[in-house]
Amino acid sequence: MNSNISELKQKMKESAEFIENIISEKPEIGIILGTGLGGLADDIEKEQVIDYYEIPNFVVSTVEGHAGRLIFGKLGGKNVMAMQGRFHFYEGYSMQQITFPIRVMKALGIETMIVSNACGSVNNYMLAGSVMIIDDHINLLGTNPLIGPNDDSIGLRFPDMSEPYSQELIELAEQAALENNIKIHKGVYAALSGPSLETRAEYRMLNIIGADVVGMSTVPEVIVANHMNMKCLGLSVITDVGFPVGVEVVTLEKVMAAAKTAEPKMNAIIRNVIRKL
Repeated sequence: MNSNISELKQKMKESAEFIENIISEKPEIGIILGTGLGGLADDIEKEQVIDYYEIPNFVVSTVEGHAGRLIFGKLGGKNVMAMQGRFHFYEGYSMQQITFPIRVMKALGIETMIVSNACGSVNNYMLAGSVMIIDDHINLLGTNPLIGPNDDSIGLRFPDMSEPYSQELIELAEQAALENNIKIHKGVYAALSGPSLETRAEYRMLNIIGADVVGMSTVPEVIVANHMNMKCLGLSVITDVGFPVGVEVVTLEKVMAAAKTAEPKMNAIIRNVIRKL
């Protein structure tokens, strides 16, 4: 058990030191850009860009729409580290591999994480092309990234999850949306493993249990961030709808097109939140 714990800390240290030897300034805020949502990277005043495959202990993203690189630079006057592309459980990676970049963020001194995703709506009032602030989540992945040995110096064995998404950051996001005249929703994100999309019965179940949107990411990263006492803000771009009656066929092309339409709204909110931090 102890060897596994020391192995995690050693890997975090190796990856963080590799990055620190390349970057010129330590990042203050971590950002994860989801499927089709890499455009915010264009707004970052880039100082260094590192491909995932170069970083010790990182895996690589295999999904279209995920560039697979870390971007360091300035956004909204703050030093940021942006993941342009994330890892998913359905790619065959372990929960620990998926969430390892969050561990590295913490090792670099980051205390605030902003995470985005593309998702499907199961709420009749949340339509494709809109943006939802994540207020809470439901973990339907069938596992948890904290299963296994725990290192108390990294985080508690049983971390509290009563506020997985910071209410302070949520208020800043709501203010940013209001100031930019952006209609915003707030709701619950449910995570399933994928990669197959949901059936009509599954969409109906998700609505019944209190989910507003469904996706295949975000929850593992947020659990690990909370484990290390990082504040989280989550934003979902709704790219398709999954109402049980009239479910349409969803393709990656449709998802990417819808994400491209809604992405500027999400980016404006993120930029404004970062300025206010």
